[in-house]
Amino acid sequence: MSTTTALDERARTHLETLLDHFGLSRNAAPASNWIDGEAVTGQGDPITLRNPVTGNVLVSYPDAGQALVSRAVSAGTRAQVEWIALTASARGRHMNAAVRALEGEEERLAQLESVVAGKPISDCRGEVGKVREMFEYYAGWCDKQHGEVIPVPTSHLNYVRHVPYGVVGQITPWNAPMFTCAWQLAPAIAAGNAAVLKPSELTPFTSVVVAKLLESGGLPKGLINIVNGVGPTTGTALTDHEGISKLVFVGSPDSGRLIAQAGARRLVPSVLELGGKSANIIFNDARLDDAVAGAQAAIFAAAGQSCVAGSRLLIQRDSFDEVVERLGRAAAQIPVGLPEEDATRMGPLQNAQQFERVTAMIDAAVEAGARIVTGGHRPHGLPEGASGYFLAPVVLADVTPDMAIACEEVFGPVVVVMPFDDEADAVRLANATRFGLAGAVWTQDVARAHRVAGKLRAGTVWINSYKAINVMSPFGGFGDSGFGRSSGLEGLKEYTIPQSVWVETGEQASVAMGYGNGVG
Repeated sequence: MSTTTALDERARTHLETLLDHFGLSRNAAPASNWIDGEAVTGQGDPITLRNPVTGNVLVSYPDAGQALVSRAVSAGTRAQVEWIALTASARGRHMNAAVRALEGEEERLAQLESVVAGKPISDCRGEVGKVREMFEYYAGWCDKQHGEVIPVPTSHLNYVRHVPYGVVGQITPWNAPMFTCAWQLAPAIAAGNAAVLKPSELTPFTSVVVAKLLESGGLPKGLINIVNGVGPTTGTALTDHEGISKLVFVGSPDSGRLIAQAGARRLVPSVLELGGKSANIIFNDARLDDAVAGAQAAIFAAAGQSCVAGSRLLIQRDSFDEVVERLGRAAAQIPVGLPEEDATRMGPLQNAQQFERVTAMIDAAVEAGARIVTGGHRPHGLPEGASGYFLAPVVLADVTPDMAIACEEVFGPVVVVMPFDDEADAVRLANATRFGLAGAVWTQDVARAHRVAGKLRAGTVWINSYKAINVMSPFGGFGDSGFGRSSGLEGLKEYTIPQSVWVETGEQASVAMGYGNGVG
């Protein structure tokens, strides 16, 4: 048996064991959907998943298709009526109880995420903890979504309450499927909605398991439904379904435009959390040890497959050569290896299409005059047979702002380094992008730090830090990075509609023709 075959057989056996443990294993194909309290096998064409470590076939499963989407929406519609009939306090208790069903399953969930997504197991373990954190946080909001009384200039009592949409449709990406699943589900149900969620077809299983476990912990059957399939079939069936009252999408700008268009055709609102080309700004007075470590984590964590990746590193000119040299040396030492190994800090890219896109963009940048400081090749020290989508961390210098590599999202372990002269130059370069998701400023000048942060067109800005994200704080972007917010109180509000209620309190009803009755 060749080494590649051995790696594949180990991955397939491991995956089958995990699916069997979670009740998703079937003789013909895995049950890749969770609908109305039941693990369901799809009805459409087969979808083939490849092992990111080797590039060979890992498993196949059938596309869900339109009929299963309709079944999921129907289940959600029924369950949402049951859910909203509970008191707000009861919904919070149910959410807290539900998330405890993950206890004892954390390691298996992390392994399932790692083997399919190709993410380092250490990262996946952290993301299981985030699932619990998100549900606990939003459970606490269930009975704190207060309305308000407005002192209208009439004899009416006017109050505003926040009502759920009903059944929301959610589509999540392949780079962090379990994290983004909980990121969207928790506020949706805390606000009183039911959800039909479609993960990326490349990473289908952990979302199904999360839904199953949460339901086993006490959520109503059908409140959370997971459907898996490709965009043109299952995705379109979800976005076009008349029973879906709001759309939430996490992914690329191109796909986000299609989601927004689908919603607009039915006059359904959407929240879009899209890509980024985030600027990480290092001034001369920054603590360079911290800044270099932060720059490394900003781009090479998750193999750069992160919407907030610090893919543009802007360095003040006097520090430029030192920072580039130190970053290049540090990047070359990042442990790149098999996702299952505890020592691995960067695994392969998730899929062949992304690998080919990233390497093509690097080649085009070099042809345009960029210089590879380090990386861009197959990492050294990989075990024999690990011939999949691995790429050594890449630092590119001699990049000009007009190059495609400096303007377009790469979504891989590639950082471009560019110098700037002063504060105004840094802000100009940072904002010279269609994206506006995140950014960072490294400086010991407190006034400058706040001044520059205030001038950046980015939904999240870090000062002397990078990638600090928590469910308590709103997250989202400007421009091609989308609109609306996930997480925090603002994320919760995305899942409700304000309803204004007018109660006549006068001895005689003040009813008149036209608008403006009683105003004055």
